[in-house]
Amino acid sequence: MGVLSALPLVNVGNACCCLWVVSGGVVAAYVFQQNQPTPIEPGDAALAGLLAGLFGAVVTVVVSLPLDLLVGPMYRELAQRAIDMAGSMPPDLRDVLDRVSRRGAPTIAFLIVAKAVSLMVWCFLGAIFSTIGGLLGGLMFKKKLPPGAIDVPPAG
Repeated sequence: MGVLSALPLVNVGNACCCLWVVSGGVVAAYVFQQNQPTPIEPGDAALAGLLAGLFGAVVTVVVSLPLDLLVGPMYRELAQRAIDMAGSMPPDLRDVLDRVSRRGAPTIAFLIVAKAVSLMVWCFLGAIFSTIGGLLGGLMFKKKLPPGAIDVPPAG
């Protein structure tokens, strides 16, 4: 789900209650339940979601870096075309588009700082929303015990 969060246009799904992040937690809980013969506990599902969110944060940042380098020049070109085509544009909007179109390629130091901040934000969001997704997935995909089976928790 980290890849979906990094792709341009597709990442808009996260605007809807962090859809891709929650989905990552749900999928993690589903996969975890499929590998267990007994029903998983809500805490296990939450942990699976948490780990999926943290892993997804790293994947999002790693995938978005080359995409930002590729898509950045296209954004600048689109901003320049919008300035050229717009006749009666408000001055504030014209200033913003002019700044975007004149901006050069980002420096390595700027990219490192931006991606470090992005990683912290995605880890925070992933920890919260993917854990919620893990809990939801644990509830949705919890295996049912066969009739007559008794679920005895392990001693200790």
